Amino acid sequence: MAHKITDDCVSCGVCVTDCPLEAIFEKDGQYIIDAGKCTDCGACVASCPADAIVQG
Repeated sequence: MAHKITDDCVSCGVCVTDCPLEAIFEKDGQYIIDAGKCTDCGACVASCPADAIVQG
C-alpha cells in the first residue's frame, strides 16, 4: 500500500530527494506520492522532518 503525504507537510522537499523510485512530485505547492510507483519502502517516512508521511 502506497504512502500518503498529510497536511502536516512543510514542503521542504526532502522526501523527493530521498525517494529511490522518484514516486514523489510537487504540484501546485503540494507534494504528492504516485501510488503506482510507490513500493512502500519507507525511505520518505524516515526522512520527513514533519512526520507528514503515513501509510495510505
